[in-house]
Amino acid sequence: MSISKNLNSIKSQLPNHVTLVAVSKTKPVADLMEAYDAGQRIFGENKIQEMTDKWEVMPKDIEWHMIGHVQTNKVKYMAPYVSLIHGVDSLKLLLEINKQAAKNYRVIDCLLQVYIAEEESKFGLDEEELEEILKLIQNDKDNFKNIRIVGLMGMATFTENKNQIEKEFKHLKAIFDKINQSSFTNHPLTILSMGMSGDYELAISCGSTMVRIGSSIFGSR
Repeated sequence: MSISKNLNSIKSQLPNHVTLVAVSKTKPVADLMEAYDAGQRIFGENKIQEMTDKWEVMPKDIEWHMIGHVQTNKVKYMAPYVSLIHGVDSLKLLLEINKQAAKNYRVIDCLLQVYIAEEESKFGLDEEELEEILKLIQNDKDNFKNIRIVGLMGMATFTENKNQIEKEFKHLKAIFDKINQSSFTNHPLTILSMGMSGDYELAISCGSTMVRIGSSIFGSR
């Protein structure tokens, strides 16, 4: 199957309320352009330098999503153009994104990454840290004028056990709902980013509104 056929096949299965992020990390610009020519406009990368190199040469109507772990000292390179940062997992990182967004006269949309997996290698905030950050942003708006928290993101455990994955996705959806029913934010969170090539259908059934799909579109790395 070609990239465009893979893309159209996946898009035809997605409900209207679910956004597709085409995960294009390590893939050449020619592959991304095939997806672009088939109508895809949202691409996800996990290395800032690689994403910036692609941004410089590709059409400017693309939304670039940073989906990998972000080092604070690299934020400045993507601040001029990044549309959404998925993996915000610390207050320090959030402050740096705000600072670099201000320098570029932008407001950058962010997802707070919640730790839901039973794996030490995953990053993310626990529920208490998440609520603390949301309260801080609400009570100190002047220091967070250039970021907008638009949702949550999570990665399930890398396992064949679908019951465990489902449990983790439902746990994140429960946290998402709880925050939207609380006074932690001034505006409702709209994006729940969970689900990748191997588990996106399950993620959607558990409430995901954004899926990050790479190998099912571009082939294995």
